[in-house]
Parts: sequence; structure tokens; C-alpha cells
Amino acid sequence: MLLVCSSGGHLAQLLSLGEWTRERPTRWVTFDTADARSLLEGEDVVWGHHPTTRNIPNLLRNTVLAARMMLRERPAAVVSTGAGIAVPFFVLGRALGVPTVFIEVVDRIETATLTGRLCRPFATRVLVQWEEQRALYPGATVVGPLL
Repeated sequence: MLLVCSSGGHLAQLLSLGEWTRERPTRWVTFDTADARSLLEGEDVVWGHHPTTRNIPNLLRNTVLAARMMLRERPAAVVSTGAGIAVPFFVLGRALGVPTVFIEVVDRIETATLTGRLCRPFATRVLVQWEEQRALYPGATVVGPLL
């Protein structure tokens, strides 16, 4: 399973899946930051290119990274809490028939995140943490707060 997210709060929310991720072979894709290095010590990690928001060269680098990983590894699923690094993995996952699960972050209740809006068309499932978020993502499944 491929777990893709930005560092910081996105990583904290994905890490909160705890045993669910530890019970499966996983590889993380996130940014090389001090908190990510500390939190993912001992995990299988690939560092993505940062920043991604409004940075076309790094978007292209992450797209190449996603293509190499998706074609070589064919993960059982891609799971992400965002942000921008997730988009190329979702697009390629959809193209290759790999299930993709997007989890909207806990702190966006009134408006959908840009990453959520970009990933949704390529997501097999969208999970939200609040009932109110279902208005932003019709058909989403409410899983409750991860943190």
C-alpha cells in the first residue's frame, strides 16, 4: 500500500490510522522534513519534491516519481490525506486501475481543499471526517475524526 501525503498535519492524520497501516506492507511518500524523518523512522519512505503548490517543476518531478513507483510497484492501493503531492499518484492510480482513497483533512468543514477537489475525480473512495463534509463530497463515507 502506498501512503502519500505532505508532512505536518497531513502526515499526522495518516499516521493516526495506526495498526491499519502497520498490518499491511506499506511505503510512504512525503516530504523530507525534520518531523517526517522523526515520525517515519524505521518505515519504508520515499521523499517527494517540495513544495508542490504552484511549483510546476516539482509537480513534474513528483509526476515522474509517481509514474516510476506506480509502474514498478503496482501498489494494492494509494491512500492520501493530501496535499498537492497526492495528485499525480491519484491520476496514475486511476489510469492503472489501482484503488485510490482520499481522506479529507479534519480542519476543512466549510470548503473542500484544492487537493480534495483535484483528487476526487480519480478517487475510488472519498472518506470524510465530519458529517458536514459530505455536503462537499456527495457519496463520501464519514469515518469520524482521525485525530
